Amino acid sequence: MSDSSLRLVWVYPDLLSTYGDQGNALVVERRARQRGLDVMRIDVRSDQPVPTSGDIYLIGGGEDRPQRLAAERLRRDGGLSRAASNGAIIFSVCAGYQILGHEFINDLGEREPGLGLIDVISTRGEGERCVGDVLADIDPQFGLPQLTGFENHQGITHLGPTARPFARTVIGRGNGTGDGTEGAYNDTVFGTYMHGPVMARNPQIADLLLKLALDVNALPPTDDRWYEALRAERIASATQPA
Repeated sequence: MSDSSLRLVWVYPDLLSTYGDQGNALVVERRARQRGLDVMRIDVRSDQPVPTSGDIYLIGGGEDRPQRLAAERLRRDGGLSRAASNGAIIFSVCAGYQILGHEFINDLGEREPGLGLIDVISTRGEGERCVGDVLADIDPQFGLPQLTGFENHQGITHLGPTARPFARTVIGRGNGTGDGTEGAYNDTVFGTYMHGPVMARNPQIADLLLKLALDVNALPPTDDRWYEALRAERIASATQPA
């Protein structure tokens, strides 16, 4: 790969890749290549250092113990935090989202420090798990269509004063706080509870990351028929009466 390659980093696939979240890396890579972009994809396992020179970083969900291990190693490594300081684009899902916040509750029932890259704190809900299809309206500033995804989490994520909600729920519980928020972001660091994988259901989010990484306002059009068929199917399923 040349030095001008777009560097796409998939963080800890051995610990954080539930519900097919690795599909997010596949979709971002494919949509870049469909535009003729040269892409270098780097899969970083938890026993490897996280490179600081990436353009886009993706981190998925995981079970409670792998989440704790991932948080410990990411804190010790420091690479992802340094990449964020360099202005890298970071998109996280579920457990990865909680790790990017200030703290979450680990598998031992203890408060586990996160990386503090998003101004959120995650606690553990006392009621039923947040499970099921979600529809939500993404922050209008991004100009994206309605978010569709699948949530399955016990965590409750509270936004701090500098974080903005990524979306507001129409169906589903999102952050689980009862205020209708789903996900959060600070600058170029994003978090969501949406599986699906979320990029396959919402390819425009992958395009958003590419535009931010390339610092452009638009990308050449591409064939979205497969993605739109999947979106229509999942949205119809979510809106059908129980």
